[in-house]
Amino acid sequence: MTKVPNILWLAEIRKDDLPSVGGKGASLGEMTSVGLPVPNAFVVTAQAFRRYIEDAKIDTEIFSLLSGLDVENSDLLEKTAADVKGIVMKTPVPDGIREDIICSYMTMGDDVVVAVRSSATAEDLPDASFAGQQDTYLNIKGVDALVEAVQMCWASLYGARAIYYRAKQGFDDSIVDIAVVVQILIRSEKAGVLFSSHPVTGEPTSIVEGSWGLGEAVVSGMVSPDNYVYDQRSRRVVDRYIATKKVEILPDGEHGTKEVSVSPERQEAPVLSDDEIAALAKFGKVSELHYGVPQDVEWSIVGDTIYVLQSRPITTIVGNTGVVQEMESTGDILLEGQGASPGIATGRVVIVTTVKDLGRINDGDIMVAKMTNPDMVPGMRKVSAIITDEGGMTCHAAIVSRELGTPAVVGTKNATHVLKEGDIVTVDGEKGIVFEGAVALAQEDAPAVAVAAAAPIITATSVKVNVSLAEAAARAAATGADGVGLLRIEHMILGLGKTPGWYIRNDKEEDFITELYDGIKVVLDAFPGKPVWVRTLDAPTDEFRNMEGGEDEPEEHNPMLGWRGIRRDLQQTEQFRLQVEVFKRLWSQGYSNMGLMFPLVGHPDEFIQAKQMLAGWGVDVENTTLGIMVEIPSSALMIDEFIAAGINFASFGTNDLIQYTLAIDRNNQNVADMYFPKHPAVLKLIKYAIERCREGGVECSICGQAGSDPEMVEWLIKTGISSVSSNIDAVQKIRVTAARTEQRMILDMARR
Repeated sequence: MTKVPNILWLAEIRKDDLPSVGGKGASLGEMTSVGLPVPNAFVVTAQAFRRYIEDAKIDTEIFSLLSGLDVENSDLLEKTAADVKGIVMKTPVPDGIREDIICSYMTMGDDVVVAVRSSATAEDLPDASFAGQQDTYLNIKGVDALVEAVQMCWASLYGARAIYYRAKQGFDDSIVDIAVVVQILIRSEKAGVLFSSHPVTGEPTSIVEGSWGLGEAVVSGMVSPDNYVYDQRSRRVVDRYIATKKVEILPDGEHGTKEVSVSPERQEAPVLSDDEIAALAKFGKVSELHYGVPQDVEWSIVGDTIYVLQSRPITTIVGNTGVVQEMESTGDILLEGQGASPGIATGRVVIVTTVKDLGRINDGDIMVAKMTNPDMVPGMRKVSAIITDEGGMTCHAAIVSRELGTPAVVGTKNATHVLKEGDIVTVDGEKGIVFEGAVALAQEDAPAVAVAAAAPIITATSVKVNVSLAEAAARAAATGADGVGLLRIEHMILGLGKTPGWYIRNDKEEDFITELYDGIKVVLDAFPGKPVWVRTLDAPTDEFRNMEGGEDEPEEHNPMLGWRGIRRDLQQTEQFRLQVEVFKRLWSQGYSNMGLMFPLVGHPDEFIQAKQMLAGWGVDVENTTLGIMVEIPSSALMIDEFIAAGINFASFGTNDLIQYTLAIDRNNQNVADMYFPKHPAVLKLIKYAIERCREGGVECSICGQAGSDPEMVEWLIKTGISSVSSNIDAVQKIRVTAARTEQRMILDMARR
């Protein structure tokens, strides 16, 4: 495979190029390929950025500053971010990369005006969205201004909020790169965002929001936009809300943007006509059909021409439970806005104007702000509800609230003035109403209010969910998943900040057991009667080294190929014993639905040895569900021997299986573009293992990233897999994929 160049044009880019062009670049290339009206653009690749920091030899300096950084120390985080960004900005762009950027820019025309947008290689993933963490620069003209804007985008990879977010998501700073999209700037007369399907229920209604000027006013929540609801079945606008739009964002001369007051006659005027709404909804549906999942689409209009600027998956659709939360009584209405995230919550008001105010927030409070931004996410995680002055269904507060499952009312216009610090209020995030005081909810045993709901989708293939944190258990269960196909306990252990060895050496074993017991129990309680497969500890040495007690961890050139998974537990028997003690206590409490899954098993002897150790510690192994991760080629090739050894199930860990089959480190940017999930060799291994498991009567599943990919899941079901386990956000679309695939297989069989 040829070396990835510094520049790629949209016409050359597809979704598989994400490691080179980031989430934003890959999406734009994919939309261009299906004929959507995307403005011309090129991408400064992630490989160009990596060459920049390596050739200048600033990579070691940057990553040493970030290594082990305490991101909860705000002052240290801000100082470190400023230092790292300073290193990037003072390092000249290499001549070769600079010339490629300038040459590509000049190809667009004479002194064209462009938008320069960051596109991180870890952006818009199914289980982590980095959108909003890096910078965008609009109205850029001229070669010097362009190169500077690209460099500022590179530097924004190391902003404080981006560093914090990566740390909380478990991403290593040294392996996340950034691409930069350079796109002709559309001088929008009106712009906004649309959801191709309803962002909460998934119903076939398009939600279109728009305002005057550039779309940043809508995306940032600076204005409360017009809101239009378009029914795709009747093909007509069924609801509209015309907001008062007092400001717009426009290009400012030849550099940057400015906020301008909207003339009085346009403030109350509708932004869109019915024909424009219908056309936008059509483009949204084209994108949804292409990607196979509902889309969040940014759009722009100049004259009679519509442009599509971005499209990403909606990650907040939840299944309709058929029951709505109702109030037993209501209080005085203080505010009304748009219901952006459903649910009812009561709490104490905290007015947030800057990040410094987050320190006053306690669990269960209600955040009130003019508009939220990515810096406020740590506080948003703690509150029971969110209220904003500005914004609509597509603003930052709305999107994050839906992801967190937190009730939210946006676009109230004056919440920060009407509400006072310490007020007790009740928020109805579905109806968009804020009530005075604590409003009583209907008793749980009262008759539920039925709402129209589609019949649940029944599939022969079990559709399970992956869980990493106890706090995510309720959201995972709300998906209606058939169980947990992967519960990663290492995330719970890493959160303790101390290695298991530390607890053993300091006679604190009971503390460790209690913490892990409580975390797993929360997940088991959320899935009563459904299988929950708990994976034993799989923490590479480099992760333990950063924890208290990890001072003596060995230095490994490649920890992913080193002392981890079951191979470590079999050698560090006390660490293994602590885990087993937790499992024994849970089984003794009646949690018979819990099974154990051993990671990184390469030979049946390892499974047999682990099983013998369990028996030696008093586990009834013959009546316990025990399985393995199939993530090494040897475990796929020797699946018959594993079945003979007594496994009850096998589950593919595709991320590692792909790496080890192809000898590709997916975190190494020199070869990341060769990481190919559907490589024939990988598929051949998976197919062989599925067929042998079916023959041996052993449940075969998947819990790697491929289990959240509809195209891959369709192939797996056709190949004969028993179950799939997906990320929380992907369960609904995977269940639909499973149902459609099964129905198609039945229909094909009937036709034959």
